[in-house]
Amino acid sequence: MVAPELARRLDALVAEAQRAGRTPSLVAGVVRDGELAHLAAAGDHPTPDPDIQYRIGSITKTMTAVLLLGLRDEGRLALDDPLEAHLPGTPVGAVTLRQLLSHGSGLQREPDSDQWWERSAGTDLAGLLAGLTRAKLAHRPYRRHHYSNLAYGLLGAVAERVGGQPWWPLLRTRVLDPLGLTRTTYHPAEPYARGYVVHPWHQTLREEPRTDTGAMAPAGQLWSTTADLARWAAFLAEPDPAVLDADTLIEMCATVQLADPESWTAGHGLGLELIRHGDRVYAGHGGSMPGYVATLLVHRPTRTAVVGYANAYGLRGDSIRALGLRLLAAVLDGETPAPAPWRPATPAPPEYAELTGRWWWMGREHQADWADGELVLRHVDPGGTEVWRFTATGPDRWRGHSGINNGENLLVRRDAAGRVRALDIATFVFTRHPDDVG
Repeated sequence: MVAPELARRLDALVAEAQRAGRTPSLVAGVVRDGELAHLAAAGDHPTPDPDIQYRIGSITKTMTAVLLLGLRDEGRLALDDPLEAHLPGTPVGAVTLRQLLSHGSGLQREPDSDQWWERSAGTDLAGLLAGLTRAKLAHRPYRRHHYSNLAYGLLGAVAERVGGQPWWPLLRTRVLDPLGLTRTTYHPAEPYARGYVVHPWHQTLREEPRTDTGAMAPAGQLWSTTADLARWAAFLAEPDPAVLDADTLIEMCATVQLADPESWTAGHGLGLELIRHGDRVYAGHGGSMPGYVATLLVHRPTRTAVVGYANAYGLRGDSIRALGLRLLAAVLDGETPAPAPWRPATPAPPEYAELTGRWWWMGREHQADWADGELVLRHVDPGGTEVWRFTATGPDRWRGHSGINNGENLLVRRDAAGRVRALDIATFVFTRHPDDVG
């Protein structure tokens, strides 16, 4: 739960967005520490609740990406595989899976169609591949960011070829079912919100078709609920290792492509949009399909997220992402989590205790502490905020896993009598006195 005053603020933001945006219904969920902590809803067409489905659109891409990365972790594909390795004979086969995942392949945004593909029945995989030509490459790979739905249709085909099942049952078996996302479905399942276009002059509603997008389904087909999407957001904050390794999710959240290299406010990792808002970076994705918009924004350091839906094709004068950013900022700025209480530590083993205390490097003082089975170094200078954590890997050998020393080795240097003389961190030698040189 969130504090009552914050809950009222969130409810007011959603109510105002629904009124000004002229959407039949609008719902947003706040996720904290793996749970749906608050539901803010407005409108009555239908009256939202956590179990009503809306169409999630391109948020589907985040699930397709997790599926692909899981197959990669099993050694069944490599991110730098060319598309040709899995879909031989395509005229765009030189682009890699990494480029497709990060919207850096140069592929055009949409497949060929004589209609708006999202409003018409989709073709099968053979039809999708038949429409590929060299002309579908609008840019050289990685020359610039260019968002591509087509890329994710092809990635779904790769998953099918590698996984031995069609994309949807493969995703359901490997990703959705293990996470309990039972109300995330390929076709809508009651209760679900009908999607509309709101007429700009007289505010009447035109119901939009609910199409099966066929081979393009991995780019935007799925339906979900606020409760299910909250579980997905919790997974993206802290993954279930039975579905995806935590280090793989960190890899997915690393920027591969900047969408706006001039301002550095948005980009793409591997299947995830990365949005910088003030001093924070959020991972997630937006979604739209005819009659629906959706948003998913996750602040991984605090395990806080916002998910939201509207059953209209956009909010008048606003966007559902902008609303999500306002809601998330209100939560993160409005509530400071209570700090964990201090508790006495378990004493360090004698061979580790002698490494604690003060150390010096280039005239700068550091302190080494024993905490939670790790050796922890930090600057004594109040201006130094970075913490380096090391775990033992062998006699007098440690491995860093935070800050600039993540992955680096710490070696304990001893004198002839076996006394600790220095700590050698990636050739940077720390000594007990500022006049020593190691």
